[in-house]
Amino acid sequence: MRVLASMLAATILGGGAGLASGTALAQVAPMTQTNTAADPYIWLEDKDGAKPLAWVEAENAKTLPRLQNDPRYKTFYAEALAIASAKDRIPMPNQMFGRIYNFWRDADHPHGLWRWTSAADYASATPHWTTALDLDALGKTEGKQWVWKGSTCLEPEQRLCLVALSEGGEDAVTYREFDLQTGAFVANGFTLPKSKQDATWVDKDTLLVARDWGAGTTTQSGYAFVMKQLKRGQPLSAATEVYRGAATDQGGTAANVLTDEKGNRLIVIQRRKTFFGADKLVWTPAGARPLALPDRTFPAGMIDGQVIFSTSDPWGKIPEGAIASAPLAEVEKGAINPTIVFAPGPRQSVDGMGLTKSKLVLVVSDNVRGRASVYTHGAGGWTAKPIALPDNASIDVASTTDRSDDAYLTVTGFLTPTSLYALDAASGAAPKPIKTLPAKFDASNDVVEQFEATSTDGTKVPYFVVHKKGIALDGTTPTIMTAYGGFEVSMTPSYSGSTGKLWLERGGSYVLANIRGGGEFGPKWHDAGRKTKRQVIYDDFAAVAKDLFARKLTSPAKLGIYGGSNGGLLMGVEFNQHPELWKAVTIQVPLLDMIRYEGIAAGASWVDEYGSVSVPEEKAFLEKISPYQNIRKGVAYPEPYIWTTTKDDRVGPQHARKFAARLKEYGLPYLYYEDTAGGHSGDADIEQGARLQALQMTYFTQKLVGPAK
Repeated sequence: MRVLASMLAATILGGGAGLASGTALAQVAPMTQTNTAADPYIWLEDKDGAKPLAWVEAENAKTLPRLQNDPRYKTFYAEALAIASAKDRIPMPNQMFGRIYNFWRDADHPHGLWRWTSAADYASATPHWTTALDLDALGKTEGKQWVWKGSTCLEPEQRLCLVALSEGGEDAVTYREFDLQTGAFVANGFTLPKSKQDATWVDKDTLLVARDWGAGTTTQSGYAFVMKQLKRGQPLSAATEVYRGAATDQGGTAANVLTDEKGNRLIVIQRRKTFFGADKLVWTPAGARPLALPDRTFPAGMIDGQVIFSTSDPWGKIPEGAIASAPLAEVEKGAINPTIVFAPGPRQSVDGMGLTKSKLVLVVSDNVRGRASVYTHGAGGWTAKPIALPDNASIDVASTTDRSDDAYLTVTGFLTPTSLYALDAASGAAPKPIKTLPAKFDASNDVVEQFEATSTDGTKVPYFVVHKKGIALDGTTPTIMTAYGGFEVSMTPSYSGSTGKLWLERGGSYVLANIRGGGEFGPKWHDAGRKTKRQVIYDDFAAVAKDLFARKLTSPAKLGIYGGSNGGLLMGVEFNQHPELWKAVTIQVPLLDMIRYEGIAAGASWVDEYGSVSVPEEKAFLEKISPYQNIRKGVAYPEPYIWTTTKDDRVGPQHARKFAARLKEYGLPYLYYEDTAGGHSGDADIEQGARLQALQMTYFTQKLVGPAK
């Protein structure tokens, strides 16, 4: 079974293909008429231009010595690298081709190994792994810095796969056909050159491909909206068009194949007219037929001839945020009468899902705590049986397959090292823990508490605090706080060895705020902060800080905040609106120029979240909150640490560059660092991740703890 991905994850935090291409200046051009005159830093939007890169080099030369010459940096880096490269980490499973596959990085393989073992051997303490693909060796042979971006395999055999490889971590990928049986790339097999693209198997000799086919085939944000059928042995120029969206679409066009163990198949095309909403069509070689579904209702998989749907809009009797099903025959005919599988309560949301041979495994967040159940379809509808797992933790579905009822689940918490459980979904037996991450820091004297802050409109906003037992409630505890607040992305408790080792073990506190804009309480929690309603997100975050102060868990002089991507926008707004609340602000791979964001990298695709300057009411709101335009002279801002990557072709480094340049113009203190690799996720290799963590923790320690002794 292959779940139909929504493209959201690929466009926000995680990696993935299917986004913008072309130079930043070319993308920005349509917006320059009204914005360039008042913006002296347009030239920094030339992402790879010689002059901007020289500016970056000069900024790095000022920032890196400040942080790396701190004697604590080397210790932080060594500890972060040791945790990231440790060989006692859990090798997370991917059930495929009758095997367990895993992508693995360590000190000997910084770019990673794609490897496999048998299911029986995987359950042992020391599995024997066979290497399928060594990215370090491949990169050395081909003279490229290959970064793993996943694979998509032909169902149901799962022998032939398209492997996605990125140069340096960009979202743009090269697809190459790989044979799992021979453990090698297929000679003269499918090869799709570098592009931000989506490719789906129809059969062993046919792909559906959406990519940049040339002029007039991508949207303003660079998404591919033209889908073509490519046959084995054909050059790209011979591919035949099967579906076309429009250049005005905010997102792109993609296809997926839903299958189940009984051999049922459904090929679905999504046309993302907006970021969150899409037209859905059933595709056959005879053509595409529309599915009458709400914009934000999506097919998510198939089991036993039942198509599973997730929805963020009401759908007849199905409420928003629910899981529903309908027989494949109804879907094919276009006369769908959906049945409820799960309907959330007011403080619940669907947090994960996996489909096995005969069962649906569903994970629900209940007041930001995980609950899991196995759902069975029968003549009377769906019945649920809870899965016995530890309480007060986050739960996730690590792997399922429609070849069997075997499933793997993870359980994690702030102070609880991640455990992997094996589940026989059909037997009804309790899941068995088979692997547990060894503790990476001493948590014996720590405690987790959950509180609620009251926001400006009276809404109760939950948050977690992790701190030492018995701390003095006098506001002196150094504390770092994060949130995301967008795109219906939930932030849940998880075990971070590096945060624990580098920060908690040294007496610091950590805060996770579950503010609106996220998905912690379903679509309504997200929709409450979209577009011109977005100020509540920023109010929620400030309310959590003030609640911390009222409880004397910390104070403005000891509080640092951080966030990335949309969370970087959050940090920029908080930096401007409440400079008095923070001593330190780390702004990671951020959006900051919300007046021009639609013309930078993939920005135009996010109008559904942020609004557009082409709409007067939305423009007025964006002008009010845009961090770049709202920096003021003479304000006592905290000195921020701003970091990004040159290879970020999703949000782009342009926002961070311009924000730093404006701070410099106004004579305001700041630190700026731009890594030359890693893409939006900063994931070129494990050394880069350790370096970024060490730099950030050095900054927080300088600001919140004090100078090295």
